Amino acid sequence: MIRFAVRLSVAGGREAATRLVIIAAAVALGVGMLLATVAGMNAVGAQNQRNAWLNTAVAPASSDPSVDPLWWLIREDYHHGESIGRVEVAAAGPDAPVPPGIPKLPAPGEFYVSPALGELLRATPAAELGDRFPGHEVGTIGREALPSPDSLLIVIGRPPADLEHLGARQVTQIMTTSPDGCANGCYVGINSDGMALVLSVVAAALLFPVLIFIGTATRLAATRREQRFAAMRLVGATPRQISLISAVESTLAAVAGTAAGFSLFFAFRPSLAAIPFTGEPFFAADLSLTIVDVLLVALGIPVGAVMASWLALRRVQISPLGVSRRVTPKPPRAWRLIPLVAGLAELTYFIGRRPATTNGQLTAYLSGFLLILVGLVLAGPWLTMIAARLLAGRASRPATLIAARRLSDNPQAGFRSVSGLIVALFVTSVATGTITTYIANRGEPRTDSVAATSLSKIFWPEDGPAPAPDEIPAGLAAIPGVRSVTVVHRNPDPDGWHGIITCAELDRLAAYGTCPAGARVAAVSADLIGLRAFDLTNDTYVWEAVDIDPAQVDRQPIVSVVVDTTSRSAFERARTMLIDAFPKDRFPTSTAEWESSSARLLRQFQQLANVVMLASLPIAGCSLAVSVAGGLSDRRRPFSMLRLTGVQLRTLRRVVALETVAPLLIVAAVAIGTGFLAAHLFLQAQLGYPLLAPKPSFYLMVVGGLAVSLGIVASTLPLLRRITGPETARNE
Repeated sequence: MIRFAVRLSVAGGREAATRLVIIAAAVALGVGMLLATVAGMNAVGAQNQRNAWLNTAVAPASSDPSVDPLWWLIREDYHHGESIGRVEVAAAGPDAPVPPGIPKLPAPGEFYVSPALGELLRATPAAELGDRFPGHEVGTIGREALPSPDSLLIVIGRPPADLEHLGARQVTQIMTTSPDGCANGCYVGINSDGMALVLSVVAAALLFPVLIFIGTATRLAATRREQRFAAMRLVGATPRQISLISAVESTLAAVAGTAAGFSLFFAFRPSLAAIPFTGEPFFAADLSLTIVDVLLVALGIPVGAVMASWLALRRVQISPLGVSRRVTPKPPRAWRLIPLVAGLAELTYFIGRRPATTNGQLTAYLSGFLLILVGLVLAGPWLTMIAARLLAGRASRPATLIAARRLSDNPQAGFRSVSGLIVALFVTSVATGTITTYIANRGEPRTDSVAATSLSKIFWPEDGPAPAPDEIPAGLAAIPGVRSVTVVHRNPDPDGWHGIITCAELDRLAAYGTCPAGARVAAVSADLIGLRAFDLTNDTYVWEAVDIDPAQVDRQPIVSVVVDTTSRSAFERARTMLIDAFPKDRFPTSTAEWESSSARLLRQFQQLANVVMLASLPIAGCSLAVSVAGGLSDRRRPFSMLRLTGVQLRTLRRVVALETVAPLLIVAAVAIGTGFLAAHLFLQAQLGYPLLAPKPSFYLMVVGGLAVSLGIVASTLPLLRRITGPETARNE
């Protein structure tokens, strides 16, 4: 029986071969995406593990008493907005621990650099970067210590006395525990649980259209297959034999598709590794698969395909006459809207009632989004039916009437082939609306704004005494491209802003805001940016007045030095000069740089959302094409009879096109509109922001993706002429 089933599948003519290829292609897509997601989760864990040594400052004491202490200091530096991890070490004895990736500890005046930082040092003038690092390069940090190929890391050797003065601490072992399992306050690393959640959502959003594609392909020529299997039942075949034949056919396609999916994954793995899911790209080897992963996919996908095939033929398994007993399915009911309305109502309820805890917020918002998503999938057939009835009521052409009546009779079938788009477009719309609004209100400032062009070195009280005025480098103002150098003094009022400045000085620095009318001294933030960091639409800012004599301002301790520049070269030269002058404590940064980390991660999430949409739309187009081809094959005789009665071929093409285009456009409009509404409710509840319109690129992607999907569908319409000739309408 197995040999007979293989022969039917492989040598069953062009129709059987085409069906086999389509199912295999659908399975290959699903397997490739599933493997990419699983490997991505493994890569996040591998990358996080290589972040472990950077948390050595909180490593527990070694149990080996023979180990000598190691002076350890790690700080974050920047260059052109890119983060640089600066590790400074000094051995307190010959048996001090050595970080991974280097053969030995650097001596004072020596340093090891990552390959990416080494290239940057060679390509950048020393006054802008290299002069910050005392000594000379003696080697390269090995890959086992680099979270990413693009990581900018440096390990600098310093005298122990210098590091003790800089506030370093002594450690007796290098941290090896991943930041996920660190119980001592690790601060360098990735929230891999959060990334796994994001990648899981991406995987679900990508796999859902693929599963729809597989299910559609499985039902290709379902009517003719059901008739063939029913005929076998009538001549004596048992349900078990029919199930075996169907299982063999599906298994062949699934095995071929699984093998092709593994090939796709390994072929595109280098390209996938370059995608910065966590803000940095992966090493290609990080996108690895365990034996368990391989076995689950290699065995689970064929089993799933067999189950899908069995479910598709359940009517034949019940009775050989089940194929002839077809009736119009019951129309979907309005109760399908309940989860959708409940999800929107839940998000609306939390406007002005934001949960106090993070867990409460996650529960409230995620449950609301899930309810909306489930509601969209459930309500899809009902919405398709309502739209079809409205279309039928306004139909003025035969093609429109036929298509609308067919959709209203079986809206589940019309919606099924495009239901994968619901997840993709909803997820993308929510992500785009939320991220666009957040970045516009609290994201990275414009590159020409004062928050991006000014550099501030802040002297916090907990870091020690403030410097004297003559310690401020006199050469700062002489750097070409430096517009102003401002010294901000400490505010004696602890309830106000940290700094104070005279209004005469502030008037000279118009870019940093103004004083209230009649004021002589203003209370300002240490970086002279303040709340404008969270309101980039406000070009002017009025600071609070302070009741203090302007002559007393210069007598207060210095709280910060703010340097405004007109070029990136001047910006980095000023930073280098300030680091050399004040090597202790935190390094100077701009407001744009410390904001850029969250903005960069949000943009990565936006890219993932775009990938979901750009991949899902063509897949949905393929599902539609297969559905159209299957529908044409099943209706070749009725269409041939219509052609014999005088119906023109273009009318039949309009019928098929309308049956396809209507559900596609309905799903796209409802999913995008609901996604934007959900994003608006979330933003109002969590942040109090109204939704801002996405950039035109979003709409171009949607229109372009729909055009590609419709183009794929249009490629199937020429089949109509070939399969609806007079010979098909003959009595058999």
